[in-house]
Amino acid sequence: MFDMTVLMEWLTFAVRWTHVITAVAWIGSSFYFIALDLGLHRDRNLATGADGEEWQVHGGGFYHVQKYLVAPASMPDDLIWFKWESYFTWLSGFAMLFLVYYLGGSLFLVDPSVLDIPVWQAVAISLASLAFGWIVYDQICKSRFGDDNTRLMIGLYVILVGMSYFYVHVFSGRAALLHLGAFTATIMTGNVFFIIMPNQRVVVADLIAGRKPDPKYGKIAKQRSTHNNYLTLPVIFLMLSNHYPLAFATKYNWIIASLVFLMGVTIRHYFNTRHMRKGNPTWTWAVTAVIFIIIAWLSTAPGAQSAQIDAMTPEAERFAAAPGFQQVTDIVTGRCSMCHAAEPGWDGILWAPKGVMLDTPAAIADHARQIYIQAGLSHAMPPANVSYIEPAERAAIVAWYQAAMRGEKG
Repeated sequence: MFDMTVLMEWLTFAVRWTHVITAVAWIGSSFYFIALDLGLHRDRNLATGADGEEWQVHGGGFYHVQKYLVAPASMPDDLIWFKWESYFTWLSGFAMLFLVYYLGGSLFLVDPSVLDIPVWQAVAISLASLAFGWIVYDQICKSRFGDDNTRLMIGLYVILVGMSYFYVHVFSGRAALLHLGAFTATIMTGNVFFIIMPNQRVVVADLIAGRKPDPKYGKIAKQRSTHNNYLTLPVIFLMLSNHYPLAFATKYNWIIASLVFLMGVTIRHYFNTRHMRKGNPTWTWAVTAVIFIIIAWLSTAPGAQSAQIDAMTPEAERFAAAPGFQQVTDIVTGRCSMCHAAEPGWDGILWAPKGVMLDTPAAIADHARQIYIQAGLSHAMPPANVSYIEPAERAAIVAWYQAAMRGEKG
């Protein structure tokens, strides 16, 4: 019979899997249509009245694709809408945010050395910031400031830099970069849900009613789609960053996050230019490499150390009071803390893996669930069992955790 910890672990895995699958589908379709639109041959006189066309080959078959600037003369019977990939990517991502950062707020969301606030306040700030991002971005796009695409992109970048600075002064480093990714992803999905799809529905409704659709709706939708195109790669980086302390647990993590958005621009500029058949701007790769080297250099600055965990949360106190805690503390201290410490003693390990420190009893109690999953139920830690943790020691970790879950006290 699975205990609740195991069920939660598999639920998180399932949601993460769903998130990756839907994100792959969304990114794939987005990149495909951007490349298709940029690569269309518009120098041909198409009898159908289409704006451009392209021939493609894939999977042993040939495809003839045509794009209409506004809409075809009559509505197709089976029109395919590309929207669910975006919606489910955001929904599954928000579910991950809830499961990992909201439910585990005392461990992953709040860092007392950054800002000592209750978890519920941190969650409220998280939710408010996501809503704030979309509202501000959308209003700027709709204002006169948004009439100039270059000016608008620069303005958006300034907002993202400001939010990166804000997040690292409110949340833990891990949560800060993750939230910046969620902030950006919310803007991207908002573009699809509130702008692109409604505009396309207006065009379809006009076509069905026999009216000539206004091309402005397509122009607005394309602007938002272009923004999504340039924001995609930075979002992926930020979502992966929580696995790499050199990205999130350094003094200049907010600058690193800001530079990542510039790398997204240079990389996409290369591919977009190639798709438009306007040259081969290899200089963009040199610029990207320089930015990445700067990021790597910034990551070597002294880390933004989390406060040493001495005062326990009520949840941690339950595990500290359970029978076997002292034995588990000795096991973890002897088998794990040579790496998971402020100053790791293992050769080649310069920073605690994923920023997790297990060098005090309070920290061990606070990370009880992770220890139980990683070193008790599974053999994920230590890697390749380099510290020779014994089966009996793993059993002791399991017995301690399960006793705590049953409410037993030592």
